[in-house]
Amino acid sequence: MPCPPLPPELTPPLDFSFQPLQSLDDLHPAGSPSPSRGLRLAYEGLGELWGLPPTLQRLLAAPTQLRWLDLSFNRLTAIDPVLGTMEGLQSLSLHGNAVSRLDEVDKLRALRRLRRLTLHGNPMEEEQGYRRYVLALLPWLRRLDFSAVTRQERSEAAARSRPRGRGAPP
Repeated sequence: MPCPPLPPELTPPLDFSFQPLQSLDDLHPAGSPSPSRGLRLAYEGLGELWGLPPTLQRLLAAPTQLRWLDLSFNRLTAIDPVLGTMEGLQSLSLHGNAVSRLDEVDKLRALRRLRRLTLHGNPMEEEQGYRRYVLALLPWLRRLDFSAVTRQERSEAAARSRPRGRGAPP
């Protein structure tokens, strides 16, 4: 008697790591789209995410239900705006890329369900106030760069993000 399929939340992520790709168009599923809610595209050498939405349509049975995306150790120099449209994402791994501008994180502001984000190993990490900036922008994060967000960090980030009006301290 065959086993029933796993529910989507228990289905392992699709893993395409270590498959050097020229572009996302090179990814093709083996069989029908997966019920998985996770996708690993690490160590691909990707320099851009052009074509990500149609790729997700080909790979996943419910692309809008994507919860976990690993794009670590690629050659991304910017955070593609398409990532900011993936409102269901809870975990996003972008560590080990080449994103240099801290304000690239602004593109993730709409991801209110995002709880885990990794950005370490990108040149932006060297900017002064990096962690505080990210936490002020995304105060709902629970983990940043594999470490828990502390109460103190949360309160410092909240203080940084308060609007400064006339007479407010700098």
